[in-house]
Amino acid sequence: MTTARYQKGCISQSLNGSGTKVWIFRWYEVLPDGKRIRKKRQIGTLEEYKTKVAAEKAVLGLQLSINTHKPEFRSVTMGQLIQHFREKELVDKGEEGRAWSTRDRYESYLSHWIEPRWREANLHDIKTPMVEEWLSKLQRQAKKTPRIGLPQTTGAGKVPLARATKAKIRNLMSVLFNHAIRWDFAACNPISGPNRGSGVRQSSKRMSVPDVLDVAELQAIIANLQLRERVMLFLDMATGLRRGELCGIKWKDIDFENLLIDVRRSVVDQVVGRCKTEASEKPVPLDEYMAIDLLEWFRYTQYRDPEDWVFASNSNRAGRKRGKQPLWLSTVMRYHIQPVVRKLGIKKRVSWHTFRHTYSTLLKANGEDVKVVQELLRHGSSRITLDVYTQAQMPAKRAAQQRIVAMVRQDAGRLPRGTATQALGTQ
Repeated sequence: MTTARYQKGCISQSLNGSGTKVWIFRWYEVLPDGKRIRKKRQIGTLEEYKTKVAAEKAVLGLQLSINTHKPEFRSVTMGQLIQHFREKELVDKGEEGRAWSTRDRYESYLSHWIEPRWREANLHDIKTPMVEEWLSKLQRQAKKTPRIGLPQTTGAGKVPLARATKAKIRNLMSVLFNHAIRWDFAACNPISGPNRGSGVRQSSKRMSVPDVLDVAELQAIIANLQLRERVMLFLDMATGLRRGELCGIKWKDIDFENLLIDVRRSVVDQVVGRCKTEASEKPVPLDEYMAIDLLEWFRYTQYRDPEDWVFASNSNRAGRKRGKQPLWLSTVMRYHIQPVVRKLGIKKRVSWHTFRHTYSTLLKANGEDVKVVQELLRHGSSRITLDVYTQAQMPAKRAAQQRIVAMVRQDAGRLPRGTATQALGTQ
């Protein structure tokens, strides 16, 4: 008895019931008794896939599905695997699937980095050293005004891709190979390797340390903002909300009586989705001062219904969506907050995430319990809280050092400021 051969199927144009031209994919399905039956599926319209090549790319995942159970089928390309991954994993599965922001980030890495390089490669031909070498050479287009602390460039040159971004690309490739193993398209994962340390090595160490603001800088920024921006910044700084969570608050989510905010959704690029993790959906305490600020904004804004966004778009350019969609917080940062930061002479890089890092650092500086800080930031583990978000401030580090010196040197007291400098001056 001969084994059924790998099927590529065929694609042709046809008319659907409404007379619209569509692409049809046809193949044979082999039944357990050996009988073959014809199968077909509509792929999309000619407006969706303008060429046959585009339609053929759209059926790569389907080709894998119809050949999955053939034991001799092992020649799968990365392009086919990516398309299959999109159809099975990068779709909205509600609470069981990945958040929209995660799917969007995955799609960006796939289309910009992984697919262009590895689309035609067979999975069994992709080896650990090849991927490692490729990652080491990845570059991006340089920005005209690079961030402080990063390599300066002139013109539109190329700079190395950030190590953290390379690590995320590496991790996504590992996810792809795990998907291939699960569907029996591959037998091993060359990205993670069979043993710890045997896979692709890629550091995720930052190229620069995230800036945090001190109390005086925060006070100066807040004092120079208008009401809306002042409420947004103070709410973000004193709760540690992520940008999408801050954007996604509705008036019905705020419990003024019990001083709580229910974090129920996250808005990324105007797409409303669920929060990043289960821990992210925990209620956030609301301080009385923040509640007073929010009530002041409530009296000022014209969008006050329970279903209205707390920070709704009020721009004339929004048209019919005016008041029905949240603000673009990146625009608020660019045109309302960052100009104030520059005017005050603050040289630090300030974004919405800066306030989350600052919140974590100030909590730790105040001696708060690590578990409390983790719960306030709604992290899945305290390791992320300490390793990624929290920084020790110089006064706290200096005080800790002085306590050790005092233990070792019994005559060590608190010397007047500038004593060491004066001593050096006498040499």
